[in-house]
Amino acid sequence: MHDIWNPWHGCVKCSEGCKNCYMYYLDSMRDNDGSEIYLTSNARYPLSRDRMGRYKIRSGEKISVCMTSDFFLEEADKWRSDAWNIMHMRSDVIFILVTKRPQRIAECLPPEWGDGWENIFLNVTAENQRRADERIPILLDLPFRHKGVYVAPILGPVKLGRYLDSGLIEQVVCGGENYGGRRPCDFDWIRSLRAECESRDITFCFMETGTVFIKDGKEYVLNGKRLQTSQALKSGMNYQGRPMRFELVDTWGLPIPEENLYVKRYCSNCRDCAMKLICNGCSFCGKCGVKPENL
Repeated sequence: MHDIWNPWHGCVKCSEGCKNCYMYYLDSMRDNDGSEIYLTSNARYPLSRDRMGRYKIRSGEKISVCMTSDFFLEEADKWRSDAWNIMHMRSDVIFILVTKRPQRIAECLPPEWGDGWENIFLNVTAENQRRADERIPILLDLPFRHKGVYVAPILGPVKLGRYLDSGLIEQVVCGGENYGGRRPCDFDWIRSLRAECESRDITFCFMETGTVFIKDGKEYVLNGKRLQTSQALKSGMNYQGRPMRFELVDTWGLPIPEENLYVKRYCSNCRDCAMKLICNGCSFCGKCGVKPENL
């Protein structure tokens, strides 16, 4: 996908949220082993150019990194410095990191890191309270300028208030379990998280219900990602909090004028998607056959 960069693929399960990992599930559908870790052919994707010599990824775009692995995976140590170098070269692009291994981050930062790079948005996952209490304190102490939390797949009630009070968490994303997993997502858990974020004006995105969704004590089975995201949007739980400000610069270290930054656009399929709140917009690849529109 246009907004995803997977420099390596494959992972090692390390916590409760990994039990029904979607990457393992999708790999198994292709007779592949998700525990096999390897460098991909897209390892230098952010530097790719079009026929005119322009970067395919435009200034201001948001790119999710290692969505079929973990950026701080120990087995990827030999490749990570190259990935850091690419992200440093593309200081005009926002790179989103999501990890279950925050305890490894301090030792994996590049020498020139300083107090953090403006174009890196670090998120930890917190699928339950145990993992929230384990990972978020580490996140808060790390030298990153932009920090967030992914409560996904949510496996029980999670309270984040004391961490949100730090003022360092800019966004919370939440979602239920899908693909090969059917552990339930209770709407009461979502309501609680949303209330914590709204009271502090922090953006909250309920991106998907998951396959098994419980509301007011009744269980619903929702098959398919598109149905899950549309139902999540209809729940009215998404909340736009204080805008995040990324001070992006060009290769010379000069600020990029607002008019030169990427502007998100959407297709009609985006209209009912809960992830519209936080996504990079539609790349108009043409595969779905719908026309672009501004929504």
